[in-house]
Amino acid sequence: MDDIAQFSVDTVLAPVDGSDESATAVEYAVSIADRHDADVHALFVLGRGVVRGLDAGTVDEDDVAQKTQGFFDDVGSIADDQGVTLTTSVDDGFSQTRKARHPGNVVLNTADEVDADFIVLPREPVTEPSAEVLEKAAEYVLSYASQPVLSV
Repeated sequence: MDDIAQFSVDTVLAPVDGSDESATAVEYAVSIADRHDADVHALFVLGRGVVRGLDAGTVDEDDVAQKTQGFFDDVGSIADDQGVTLTTSVDDGFSQTRKARHPGNVVLNTADEVDADFIVLPREPVTEPSAEVLEKAAEYVLSYASQPVLSV
């Protein structure tokens, strides 16, 4: 037992997309952070339709900001209840000019940027064409993350 390295977590990354499943993932992330005296960073990943709409001017940027902030306020109360520090960011999950930009890459790049030690993300079976942004990215993150990943 003495030869086993201690598992250390300072930052848990919780990618979110505004879905109920991603709110559940934040609950798990906060629980892990609470257990390890760590912080949580919630990354809101904007979906393809939102990104295209913002680029085309058919989606109001203020509406998107209000939606993401409302979601962050809701999940912030989960972190507050446990005494866990929550930081947040928003990023485009897709790009019309950069082919390699997709939600999985955005999650992994953010994990590196915030020096995440653990990732918790939602994963539901993708059976509907309207699947949420992170459901489509879960397999990619599970395959390529250098950090431990909990998919809920």
